[in-house]
Amino acid sequence: MFGKSEVLETIDMIEKEHLDIRTVTLGLSLLSCIRSSAEETARAVYAQVMRKAEALVPTAEQLSREYGIPIVNKRVSVTPVSLLTAAFPEESVLVGKALDRAARELGIDFLGGYSALVHKGAADYEKKFLASIPETLSTTSRLCASVNVGSSRSGINMDAVRAMGEIVKETAARTAESGGAGCAKLVVFCNAVEDNPFMAGAFHGVGEGDTVVNVGVSGPGVVWHALKAAPEADLTDAAEIIKRTAFKITRAGQLIAKEAAKRLDARFGIVDLSLAPTPARGDSVAHILEELGLSVVGSHGTTAALAMLNDAVKKGGVMASSRVGGLSGAFIPVSEDIGMIESAEKGTITIEKLEAMTCVCSVGLDMIAIPGDTPASTISAIIADEAAIGMINNKTTAVRVIPAPGKKVGDEVNFGGLLGRAPVMSVHGGDAGKFIGRGGLIPAPIHSFKN
Repeated sequence: MFGKSEVLETIDMIEKEHLDIRTVTLGLSLLSCIRSSAEETARAVYAQVMRKAEALVPTAEQLSREYGIPIVNKRVSVTPVSLLTAAFPEESVLVGKALDRAARELGIDFLGGYSALVHKGAADYEKKFLASIPETLSTTSRLCASVNVGSSRSGINMDAVRAMGEIVKETAARTAESGGAGCAKLVVFCNAVEDNPFMAGAFHGVGEGDTVVNVGVSGPGVVWHALKAAPEADLTDAAEIIKRTAFKITRAGQLIAKEAAKRLDARFGIVDLSLAPTPARGDSVAHILEELGLSVVGSHGTTAALAMLNDAVKKGGVMASSRVGGLSGAFIPVSEDIGMIESAEKGTITIEKLEAMTCVCSVGLDMIAIPGDTPASTISAIIADEAAIGMINNKTTAVRVIPAPGKKVGDEVNFGGLLGRAPVMSVHGGDAGKFIGRGGLIPAPIHSFKN
């Protein structure tokens, strides 16, 4: 058991170093809500979320007051909606709007699970569901969508990859007045996990229980301050500092997760160890890498520094929690990290370098604004490249890009809040249209065969 005294050791981290619990996410199974029509299913979904998640926000706020730890987001993840609406996929938007209404009324920051799993193929109902994503995201405010297009076991569904490039473009066009913000609520995965508490990719896996609490901790600022206190440490000692710091951060997350689960009458799922940055100065993963000795993130050595950081965070965090899961690593979202924003503005970090960095950290190309006239085939090719990294390396990778309507390289899109602001970055001018147009399935690698 963890006591309050152990959390109080982190008081300086909370007050001065941006330590927080980034999210308490309540996962809900909605399979019991399936009815004979979209209207009936939407009503059942709304009622289930209202009933099961009613206490989430008050409970999180109470825990935050009791333990003195900020809990930034209260979120809900649900069973992939494509499964709920398989009998009436053309009307999936009705269920999406019902979920969004429940989130607004309960004060939930984001609700994830407008999702489909099509990594080996898409049935007709799933294709129709995918087509509903742009309309749904443009008519809701808190609902998030995700699509899994590949896995290390099955390969990459290139037909789905092609479709997602077009869907991202249409979503941006439908939300042009907000800079294409609908795309900030849409992520395309390879090797998606069922217990991820972070948006936009959270969904409640069918292998999970009815009601589960997953917690995501943060703390880039804490790690940065710890490294600043040891400027002469070699990399071995720096890794040890990061491990010890991650241990302390995760202990706080473990306590909050277990208490939240108890009070919400839910199962404690996992603690996600990810270092999740914010646009606030002093809370940046990029600045951690620069504190290790890089003059600017994106320079040669960045991938090696990130690999060390990611590994040390996992080694320290896994000893502090009985259940670790989710994505667990270091997020590098461009628009949500002040160091990444500044590096992108200077042109010292590129999409190609970010792609290399995703080989050694969690998630992938995240919250990147690209020119609004980027072809759908180029977006699909970006998705395919990231999916290949995930498939070959047996890790979760993802793409969340925003083709900002009317914007060109050097412009900026401001989403506000935790979503931050994104300098528009250049994409390669080569044409991948014929490659993407081939469709089919990229087979899984030989090492996927483990039976």
